[in-house]
Amino acid sequence: MLYHFLYPFSQEIPLFNVFRYITTRSFIAFVLGTFFAILWGKKFIAFIRKKQFGQVIREEGPESHKKKGGTPTFGGILILGSMLLALLVCGNFLSYPLLCTLFVMGSYFLLGFVDDYLKILKKNTNGISARGKLVWQFLTAFIISYLLVHKGIITTELYVPFLKYPILDLGWFFYIFSGLVIVGCSNAVNLTDGLDGLAIGPIMTSLVTISVLCYVGGHAELSEYLFIPYIKDIGELVVFSAALIGASFGFLWYNTYPAQIFMGDVGSLSIGGALGVMSVISKNEVLLLIFGGIFVIEALSVIIQVASFKTRGKRVFKMAPIHHHFELKGWEEPKVIVRFWIISAVLAVLSLASLKLR
Repeated sequence: MLYHFLYPFSQEIPLFNVFRYITTRSFIAFVLGTFFAILWGKKFIAFIRKKQFGQVIREEGPESHKKKGGTPTFGGILILGSMLLALLVCGNFLSYPLLCTLFVMGSYFLLGFVDDYLKILKKNTNGISARGKLVWQFLTAFIISYLLVHKGIITTELYVPFLKYPILDLGWFFYIFSGLVIVGCSNAVNLTDGLDGLAIGPIMTSLVTISVLCYVGGHAELSEYLFIPYIKDIGELVVFSAALIGASFGFLWYNTYPAQIFMGDVGSLSIGGALGVMSVISKNEVLLLIFGGIFVIEALSVIIQVASFKTRGKRVFKMAPIHHHFELKGWEEPKVIVRFWIISAVLAVLSLASLKLR
């Protein structure tokens, strides 16, 4: 609103000119996102607890997690609600990349909401079937990938870290590739959300990383200097990310160990999907494997565990996802969480190094 309603008056009132700057609006969005999440977080938790929307703990999980049963969930509503309020104040909704990201986030938010709601009503961990989730996710991803290419926002070329130019044009296969990136990221974040505050840390470091990449990719001179593709209006995703980072900080206030509220599928699926589509729009699909390394490791641990048990009848890890493996090895929950955060921060720095090393 600041951009759409105040910036047009910048000719008469020069002060309003600051609202055209992405950096200014991003700072305001971050502050507002944090403020909103902390401000209404306590009342939101009380409301969820009153409605008895508590987390259902899966039977096969670690024994120590049984005491977490009944902890309020639907924390994704707190995060996305705070983010949207901040974005309504600071965002430029004429940006096509921003609208596409909001579309994916909204679609996956609805999927997660329905899934969480079914789990709570049935008091089990089934929710929507795995096949049903994948159909919903891939359909959303294919639609948005087609629109991005059809509107000329992005190309079907593939870029890899530390190389100046695209290595090949994927053609029609790009739609499958981008779908795998978006859906894979969404589900990987969902798998990571298993300990108090575990997922939100890597989410924030990944958002900071993609924010820098989007800012550079939306700046004609910087993108040319650093040999990365220029994407029109992608800089607006920096404001989006700043609002989401701020809301995540506010959520962490209540989600830190011991958690007063869980993110739930409504948060992890939608935020993971947003990270995936931002990586596709900014042409950093491959780099996502690095700065989103924690999510990749968590997802791979599940794939390896299932494949090993089905083919050899043996488990590679004590339990998957891998954060449970370290718990069963004797690591205290806070130690697992902080160490995963540290790894995520290191991977983020390594990813940003690719900007110059091309």
